[in-house]
Amino acid sequence: MTSSALETELETVNADSAKPDVTVWTDGGCRPNPGPGGWAVLLCFRGHERELSGGEKVTTNNRMELTAAAEALEALTRPCRIAVHTDSEYVRNGVTRWSTGWVRRNWRNASGDPVKNMDLWRRVLDAAKRHEVSWHWVRGHAGDINNERVDKIATAARIAVETD
Repeated sequence: MTSSALETELETVNADSAKPDVTVWTDGGCRPNPGPGGWAVLLCFRGHERELSGGEKVTTNNRMELTAAAEALEALTRPCRIAVHTDSEYVRNGVTRWSTGWVRRNWRNASGDPVKNMDLWRRVLDAAKRHEVSWHWVRGHAGDINNERVDKIATAARIAVETD
């Protein structure tokens, strides 16, 4: 379905003041690392799907994984219940385990060094505030059809920036 159909459906549900359930898959990568990279998102809600993707000429794998998560959460402008599926333990652990300490230590890690990719971590955490988000790790390249789908989209986005 088109992205406008997904947005219309979300608006209808939100008019009833219930938070809609949205399932999201994210992926990001680059080759080499660092190097050109791509990210991708698949948003699914009541049979509607929306794909998002983009890339950067010089980046890292972790930055692309975080960008995908940020873009997914920011794309949903109305409060939702979101199940995010990612093959990045860095993203899942950062959000669910490490970020509380980073914020408490003024964006420093346990060693006292500045948190890497702080700009993107802030985007993810800020966007997550308006939603109820659960984070799910999936093993990459292990047969999850939607994880494979976003992997292919992210790869295509990376290739597109390589050829620009």
